[in-house]
Amino acid sequence: MARLPRLFLPDCPQHVIQRGINRMEIFRAREDYQQFIQWLGSAALEYGVQIHAYVLMSNHLHLLATPKDDQALGRMMQSVGRRYVQYFNARYDRTGTLWEGRYRATLVESTRYFMVCSRYIELNPVRAGLANDPAQYPWSSYQGNVGLSQDLLLTPHHEYWALGNTPFERHAAYKAIVAQGLGQSEVDLIRQQTNKGWALASPEFIEKADPQASRRMMQKPKGRPLSRQKPS
Repeated sequence: MARLPRLFLPDCPQHVIQRGINRMEIFRAREDYQQFIQWLGSAALEYGVQIHAYVLMSNHLHLLATPKDDQALGRMMQSVGRRYVQYFNARYDRTGTLWEGRYRATLVESTRYFMVCSRYIELNPVRAGLANDPAQYPWSSYQGNVGLSQDLLLTPHHEYWALGNTPFERHAAYKAIVAQGLGQSEVDLIRQQTNKGWALASPEFIEKADPQASRRMMQKPKGRPLSRQKPS
């Protein structure tokens, strides 16, 4: 089956997943995480991608980001991916690819799913049993988004700005949102839509925005359409 073209809609954030090949570790030491974050930041700045949330796990990573155009996200991922593979292979005396094919991504409806997707990303370490609280995990955007540290990689999204008039209000409101957690149905929906490349959005949003998108935003119903019956 042919791969779907990348889905792009102006000013719309995207949820990105990049996995290590055969589920192998892509980060083994503190220096690996730090190096990837450094190159990710420089590539995001170069190609015009705003990063709102992220998490680096041992064998995969997630981003919530808004690209300036339909080429920006791909160029950023290609740039940081190539640099990091060269670094990783030299450091650990290996050859070959590090990534499980191309990254997976999908559009995220801001008003309905931005915060859902953001907390899905930052709660990854908790779901994986690596931390009891997202603040305990150092390789995510959570500490920056709740004001525990300054994270220069982050650009606040307008949904984040709307949480309050001051940094203190925004930090407190965002912390409360993440503390709500996620239901399994929300987790399953985010995974399904991102892996398949279909928009994480309401039917109303899709109906309105679909003509502006780079391709169809949702899958066509399976099966052949019913033929109209002739009147008797």
